[in-house]
Amino acid sequence: MESFNVFEIEMGCHIVGQGPPVLLVHGFPLDHGMWHHQIDYLANRYQVIAPDLRGFGVSQRGTAELTMSQLALDLSELLQKIVGEQPVCFCGLSMGGYIAWEFYRSFPKRLSHLILCDTRAAADDEAAARVRRMTARSVLKYGMDELARSMPNRLVATDPTESQAAVRDQLSRTIQRAAPQSVADGLLGMALRNDATPLLASIACPTLLVVGEQDRITTPGEMSEVAHAIPDSQLLSVPGAGHLAPLESPQFVNRAIGRFLAGEPLST
Repeated sequence: MESFNVFEIEMGCHIVGQGPPVLLVHGFPLDHGMWHHQIDYLANRYQVIAPDLRGFGVSQRGTAELTMSQLALDLSELLQKIVGEQPVCFCGLSMGGYIAWEFYRSFPKRLSHLILCDTRAAADDEAAARVRRMTARSVLKYGMDELARSMPNRLVATDPTESQAAVRDQLSRTIQRAAPQSVADGLLGMALRNDATPLLASIACPTLLVVGEQDRITTPGEMSEVAHAIPDSQLLSVPGAGHLAPLESPQFVNRAIGRFLAGEPLST
């Protein structure tokens, strides 16, 4: 991991490979390690940039409000230090997708491609926002134990396979290590995020949407609607995967990402 000064924090970032830059933005409340399969695969042809977001992994929390807009600004500053103004492929999962919308809103010309995994464009309704606020209060009061126990079961497909069990164990360990204050702040930031639906029709760069067939959080139907609204987009449905398709079915997703970045249709 390299360390970069980004505004008032030190931000950790794993950088490997050479070629066109691909930015991998992790989901909540994880860190860059969730992308290890994609990092290994993409580094043969691309410069892979996999940061820990503000307050997660090894990156400092700082004092700025932890909004999706702030996280997008952090990434812009980080990329300026690594690749300058060179356009990047922005690949974000779940919360990483929420940040991608804000990055596009502010820096559309800095995107060569978009890859949006298991995420949504719509903002939270009041019921969803209320659950996030309640969870934030619980984490601050009781710590990470309950979230580390329960959250992996919601994120991963329900198939009782050995590989799915390994993914759940990895997730549980990562969530347990997360800082309660950052987790609470991230929950509140997601609850207050902007509705990205009005942006969809204006997205001009090639876009790939990836969704697990068993995703119960951002369903295939919801992501299909997002794909239909983005002019130059393709939708990949991942068999046997839940909300973390790149982690649950890495070979399937990696092949699709490789074809997409090479400009090949996924159906071939």
